[in-house]
Amino acid sequence: MIAIIWFRNDLRLDDNPALQAALRAGLAPVPVYIHAPDEEGAWRPGAASDAWRHRSLAALDAELRRRGSKLHCFRGPSAETLREIVRATRAAALFWNRRYEPAIEERDARIKRELRADGVRVDSFNGSLLIEPWEVQTKNGDPYRVFTPFWRMAQGQLRSPPPAVAPQSLPSCDFDLGDAPLDALELSPTIAWDAGFWARWQPGEAGAQAALQRFANGAASRYRQSRDYPADAGTSRLSPHLHFGEIAPWRVVHALSTGAEGSGENALAFERELGWREFAHHVLHHFPHTAERNFNPRFDGFAWADVSSDTLHAWQRGRTGVPIIDAGMRELWTTGWMHNRVRMVVASFLTKNLRAHWLAGARWFWDTLVDADLANNSLGWQWVAGTGVDAAPYVRVFNPVLQSKRFDADGGYLAHWVPELARLPVALRHEPWLDPQALARLAPEYPRRPIVDLAASRNLALQAYRLG
Repeated sequence: MIAIIWFRNDLRLDDNPALQAALRAGLAPVPVYIHAPDEEGAWRPGAASDAWRHRSLAALDAELRRRGSKLHCFRGPSAETLREIVRATRAAALFWNRRYEPAIEERDARIKRELRADGVRVDSFNGSLLIEPWEVQTKNGDPYRVFTPFWRMAQGQLRSPPPAVAPQSLPSCDFDLGDAPLDALELSPTIAWDAGFWARWQPGEAGAQAALQRFANGAASRYRQSRDYPADAGTSRLSPHLHFGEIAPWRVVHALSTGAEGSGENALAFERELGWREFAHHVLHHFPHTAERNFNPRFDGFAWADVSSDTLHAWQRGRTGVPIIDAGMRELWTTGWMHNRVRMVVASFLTKNLRAHWLAGARWFWDTLVDADLANNSLGWQWVAGTGVDAAPYVRVFNPVLQSKRFDADGGYLAHWVPELARLPVALRHEPWLDPQALARLAPEYPRRPIVDLAASRNLALQAYRLG
């Protein structure tokens, strides 16, 4: 008897509830991946996500083949493709691990209804979260809108499964299903603009477990002190691995709670960051409109500025003349990732100093981040813009110069990602426009001044927010 295992954002064999369910039931798993980006609505995966997914799928297929199986790849539509695979294999069951994006939830519910009506056993599982969005409620039965009480309640309900290792062998599948080679999905770019990614990242389950091991044996023991400093290797860098499901969040929690650093304050601080990921999915599930519209309707008529394409392009490519902004955006462009502290600063600059609609930033991050996650992306941008749940107060405008001086005091992050500033004295790297002659002499290729006056634009933003 056959069970189709529909892989999506759960590209791993360890700790995979759908795969485990098939094996427990004595069913032979047939692993399937279906590329159907049009079914993701307005948020079809971005280019950086596709580039990562190609390598992660290749890694998953290699692990399956090492165990005697293989990954069958198809192009959508998903419902029709699954029905054909079930018919060709005479499968008794279809299992998958849940996703929580609004368009995907709606599609999956429809597929589940249709195939069950055909007499197929269809079950879905939680393979992505510590606690599912509908499992945490206020005393009144409402969804949470503020993180701290949400996480306090969620922590009391967490019942994470123990880590489960995949079997060393899996049944082979000799069916001719008409599947396509991975390259036919055209996920990998034809022009290697992603070349800078792979010196820093190893997509796939092995890469995820290696990243966890490095973090658990290193920066995790000083996480609370080092996580805000972008020049330091003080963060986990697990976000893309978690997004693509190359590692289960409960395995991360288990590793940190049993590692050398024990269950101390650093482990708890990192678990709290995982809590924000949980909260983001909670919010998107209960308020699906927040992927594109303000949670707070007060801002629906807000006077966002009509930012020119040249100004937006300067922000995107790290040519604003504000070093910490440019360093972050160049890190993103080169590596597909940006340090979280810097993400907040560049988002504040776009939505407050330039007063661009937060969707302009969300769309750019969506296309360029390897960890682009709809729930996290939407929550993060609305948090900074002040339009969402648990949002930063609108009066909070990150001062990029002060942030740079505080969290990159020696200018090392700036010098690395904006190398034309490396010849400037450290104090001048943070605000090079203060010495036009030194800037012209030592960094002639860098903009002479910021594209917007920081103090004046802050005051205009605060005025607009108060009137909005």
